[in-house]
Amino acid sequence: MAEGLTERQQRWFASVRARLESDTGKSLEEWVAIARTCPETKPRARLAWMKAHHGLGQNRASYVLTEAFPSEAGWETPDVLRQALWSDVTSGKILAVVEALATPLPEVVTGQRKGYTAFSRKVQFAAIRPLKDGKAMLGLALEPHEHPLLEAPKNEPWSERLHARRPLNSPADADAELKALIEKAWERS
Repeated sequence: MAEGLTERQQRWFASVRARLESDTGKSLEEWVAIARTCPETKPRARLAWMKAHHGLGQNRASYVLTEAFPSEAGWETPDVLRQALWSDVTSGKILAVVEALATPLPEVVTGQRKGYTAFSRKVQFAAIRPLKDGKAMLGLALEPHEHPLLEAPKNEPWSERLHARRPLNSPADADAELKALIEKAWERS
């Protein structure tokens, strides 16, 4: 699970695992066995079931489900996740130019998730997801009022640290102004 995670994120996963048994009275293996009895088949329904029927919080339930159903999590196959998510050529070009702005910054870790591509330093400072019609949405660890092109997020799948988003309609939108916003978000991470 280490690929695409910062050192801090790796430590967080390790701490969840280490404290699971002492905090819940059940080992990870016991929780995995319970998770595999879940009558639900979709990831969000399984998560809701673990929370409702077994009292696990969001983070612990997500971790247990990742361990119980690793092939569904995608952590081990980031290239497969990326290819499936960015199948539209035009939105893929937008991703490429955003990556060209973000990845040269020091200590940047790119992580592929099922619904978005994340950029982290110590914590996530940006994420991008494809939209219909070859467009993309970029989330940033900034406040919407910091720039006229930023807006408040609406049900975004990425980190709650990303308080602003910027629609990107074409690769040309990844300009010097966007580069400055990405750098500002990176500095805060």
